[in-house]
Amino acid sequence: MSIHSRSHASLSRATLLKMGVRIAGVIALTTLLSYLHVLSTVRTENLVRLERYVLERSQREEGIFLLAEDNHLVLQKALRERLEDSRHEDGSARFASLFVRLPDGTVRNRPESFDGTRMPGVFIPGGLVLDAELRQRILASYDVLTQYGPAFHTRFTNTYIVLPEGVLVLYWPERPSWCQDAETDHSVVSFDFFVRSLPAENASRRTVWCDIYSDPVTQNRMVSVSTPLDLDGDHVATFVHDVLLEELMARASHNHLPGAYNMILGDAGQPIVHPELVSATPHDTGDPAVDAPGTKAQWLHLRRMFERLRDAPQGQTVVELPEDGEYLAHARLEGPGWNFVTVLPESVVSRPALQSARYVLLFGVGSLLLELAIMYWVLRQQITRPLLAFTQATGRVAAGEFRVELDTSRGDELGQLASAFRLMADQVQRREEELRQSNELLEQRVAERTRELKDIHRRLVESARQEGMAEIATNVLHNVGNVLNSVRSSAQLAKERMAQTRFEQVGRVALLLREHQDDLAAFLARDERGQFLIPFMEKLGQNLMEERQHIRSLLDDVDRYTEHIDDIVRVQQNYARMPRLHEPVLLKELVEDALRIDSAGLGRHRVKVEKHLAELPPVLTDKHKLLMILVNLISNARHALDTVPADERRVTVRLGTPSADRFRLEVGDNGVGIAPELHARLFQYGFTTREKGHGFGLHSSALAAQELGGSLTVHSDGPGHGATFILELPYQPAQEPQRMD
Repeated sequence: MSIHSRSHASLSRATLLKMGVRIAGVIALTTLLSYLHVLSTVRTENLVRLERYVLERSQREEGIFLLAEDNHLVLQKALRERLEDSRHEDGSARFASLFVRLPDGTVRNRPESFDGTRMPGVFIPGGLVLDAELRQRILASYDVLTQYGPAFHTRFTNTYIVLPEGVLVLYWPERPSWCQDAETDHSVVSFDFFVRSLPAENASRRTVWCDIYSDPVTQNRMVSVSTPLDLDGDHVATFVHDVLLEELMARASHNHLPGAYNMILGDAGQPIVHPELVSATPHDTGDPAVDAPGTKAQWLHLRRMFERLRDAPQGQTVVELPEDGEYLAHARLEGPGWNFVTVLPESVVSRPALQSARYVLLFGVGSLLLELAIMYWVLRQQITRPLLAFTQATGRVAAGEFRVELDTSRGDELGQLASAFRLMADQVQRREEELRQSNELLEQRVAERTRELKDIHRRLVESARQEGMAEIATNVLHNVGNVLNSVRSSAQLAKERMAQTRFEQVGRVALLLREHQDDLAAFLARDERGQFLIPFMEKLGQNLMEERQHIRSLLDDVDRYTEHIDDIVRVQQNYARMPRLHEPVLLKELVEDALRIDSAGLGRHRVKVEKHLAELPPVLTDKHKLLMILVNLISNARHALDTVPADERRVTVRLGTPSADRFRLEVGDNGVGIAPELHARLFQYGFTTREKGHGFGLHSSALAAQELGGSLTVHSDGPGHGATFILELPYQPAQEPQRMD
């Protein structure tokens, strides 16, 4: 008995050892393949996310620089107009009421009436001759900053104007006493940002950015953008915005990818914004902060990064720095010409793969131990004990102790076979019981998998619903954005018209009448100026009435655009509910409304609109969906003309006579055109041919056309030959009763 037990135990142990080694090899190989697969997948996902993040962040960061250039264009126009308006004014009294010469020889704001949080400060160097022309420019600069400084302050810390004579007009609410605190010998014209605006340094008279410097009063590190203004060939002023580096650093350090960090480098590799380094050259200076070994190592590390980015192929956003185990993503910031860089360590990329491999290994080892335990139990129950029972039964048969109906008096193979048969019958019965248990376990697992599938299905339905909600929100933002552009344009035009209205003429007339109030009749009858006074007042009144009517028209446009925004939101809300009922619509008036909505953009881009609109009776359709489609098509046509010379830009709108049961609207342009291979993708969600496009305007318009029972197609002879978008919708005159589907 002990010999047989040791024999069976040795067989079980050898079987378990061989199977354990093989399974362990499979687990190790699975772990390695899992690690490599997850590492490849995670690396690809992280690099794609890194590239997308850098491109998006660079666009946000360069927005402040591009906005500064736009602000300067506004300031140029405002100062030029202000100087023109005040050319014949005598501002001596007003100049004396605002400014005073101090004992140190400089001229600054009068302390008793100056509030730097609400008005600009002025610094005029000592010894400067203040002639009438210079006083006029100073007052004009003061008025322009008073008007535009608070508005620009929402995005820029300060705004100021520098005159070539060394005069500084500054609006900086956080530093209201800057001009009062400036040193007597302060010379703003010696600063780099002003030198770069001089004709000798800036022949093209464009907006330029200076190098980093420290403000002499606040000691803040900053960079400045300056734009010169020339009148009649003379440099008369320079407009400047300051961008504080601490604000750039705060944005770069507080908003970054997990495990990564951001920095901004100059064209020469100098750190503009860096978590630990400042813009300087790493050489021995005696300063421990610069000469410390750790700092030198960081400078060498930064130099390797810059050289790797500089040598990267053109158009490649993400590069690898193997010697430091890092991935670098960079994008150029338009304006100052800096480079926004995000550094992602390799360890952050590979960490999920290592964790996944660790989990696979732990689960594999646990599964191996569990499988070996199960196999040991199975071998012991299914092999060791049956063999022992067979041996005992064989012994009993040999000894004559068997319970079969066969003749067992013969101690030969038949008696042993009979005993083995009985043993096999018992084994079959035991296997049936195990099969039943296995079926119950299988049913339990099927029920668990069914619950899991139901949960997955619920999550997929929720995800699809959220995706649909996101698409609806995207359509709302896109269409509302089109109308808001028109609102902003109309408001700006109204503001400009108000600024150009010459109300001061009324004051002059009143002053003239007051001077002759004692002999008013004689003055009006015999004086040359009095004879022209009444016709002048009539003409002035007529002019003011026309201006009021024009401004009221612009405000009516704003009101109509605002109402259309509400309609757009209500239309998109109805996408999630039942469709709205159709209403009678005059197609010609609807087309005119769509052109009027984008009239400011069309006028700004100098686009000529050709209309061929047939007179059609009212049709039953969804007015606001159709208006949304037309606004999108007109806006796209206008953007397609950006590369066409201004005097050749043309948009054509056609409304033809309906044929059969459909009418046709066409919006065409002579712009960039569309390549044939792009026609099939043009209406796909997210696809766009414009650099700053969103890719959902045409997509939402095509969907709206389908919901109206029609179609939206495009025709183009190829790049450079323009494009025509064709909208076909059911023609159902309003006189006919609406059919219910």
